[in-house]
Parts: sequence; C-alpha cells; structure tokens
Amino acid sequence: MTDRHAAAPAPCHRLIPSQFPPIGLFDTVATPADLVAVMELAGWTNDRLVAERLARLPEHEWVHDRPNSSVIMASFLHVAPGGMRFNGPELGAWYAAASLTTAVAEVAHHLRRETVARGLDGTSRHYRAYSCRLAGSYLDLRGEQAARPEVYASASYGASQVLGEAVRAAGGAGIIYDSLRHVGGTNVAAHRPRNITEVMQAGHYEITVMAGARRIEVTTLAP
Repeated sequence: MTDRHAAAPAPCHRLIPSQFPPIGLFDTVATPADLVAVMELAGWTNDRLVAERLARLPEHEWVHDRPNSSVIMASFLHVAPGGMRFNGPELGAWYAAASLTTAVAEVAHHLRRETVARGLDGTSRHYRAYSCRLAGSYLDLRGEQAARPEVYASASYGASQVLGEAVRAAGGAGIIYDSLRHVGGTNVAAHRPRNITEVMQAGHYEITVMAGARRIEVTTLAP
C-alpha cells in the first residue's frame, strides 16, 4: 500500500473541558529559557511526568509567547495514562476535527464511556471550543478502514499508537483519519506543536450524555 499525504482541513475544531484554564505559563514567556525558569518557580517541575514530556519535545517545537500557547502545549504535556489513538502515554498530540459536529461526537463518546464506567445514569460537562489551522503534510488514512482494520480498531489503540509514534519519530506532521464516532466525519492528530496555528476560542457549550442512549444534548452557553 502506498502512503498518501494531504493538507489538514481548514479550519479544524477542538473541544476542551472548561475546568482547564485557557491562559497559562506558555502564553506569557518570550524564550525557552524563560519558560524553564518560570516553570520551576510555579512548581511545574514537581510534576515529573510533565517535565519529562517537555524534555521529549525539542525546544524549537515549543510554542510560547502567543495567544493560546498553553492550550496547545497542554495537549502534549497532559496525557491520558494509556495514551490516545495515535499517541502513547509518553507524549500527547493535538486532536481536532474538520467540523464542530464531529468534535462534539468524539467528546460525547468518551464522556459516555466515563459515565458508564462510573455507574452513572448521565453526565453533563462544559467545554470551550477552539478553531485552528494545522500546517504541514499529514499521513492520510481516510477511506482505509478496511485496509487498516487494526489501526481503526474501536477497542484497542495498540496498532494505531505504534503507527502514530512512528510518524512522529520520522518527523511527520501527523495523521488524518475517518471519525469512528461521526459517520462521514474527519479527524486530525497533529504531532508538531509549531504546526498548530491561529488558535482562537469560539463557543462555550454544555454536553450531556446518558449511559443507556446514543442521544447527545448540546446547549450553547453564554460567553
């Protein structure tokens, strides 16, 4: 199979729980050296995992001194214990969707899984939406669910994480792939912080899911 590459859809959309602050250390420092010093003062380096993940990113890939830098960097430094579809637990990635509808479906899927795991009937959570543009050329896996079933497996990230980390190690920008949660939807996993540009906060939403139903309720909140 010959690998295809393509530009990411523009713009892309990402939802982040509102409990996480939109502004942080990376927005306010001018150089990597300043960032390290400020992180030490703020106690970030007491979090061994965050410090180790930052060390895995070459300094020229750090994003700082521009709006929403901390939002970008948090996606690489704060990682789910088992990783995500195209990244392991050692370093995160920026996941976004070609449409807000797809982004909502992706978030709702994971929120429903959490609801079931906690034994709840339903869960509501507030999210901030961000739009962005993703520079670079991405490995394009759209339309390859039959050809790469292990990468698209819904119950296991084993093969997809191996592929994603291989793309990162080779210097690739990331991966474009079909959404498994929204038919016809497109997602992007971006592995290079510097390729994530024009990040702007958009709407604010409450998403509600029920453990025993597929319905997703979305309420637009006041800014």
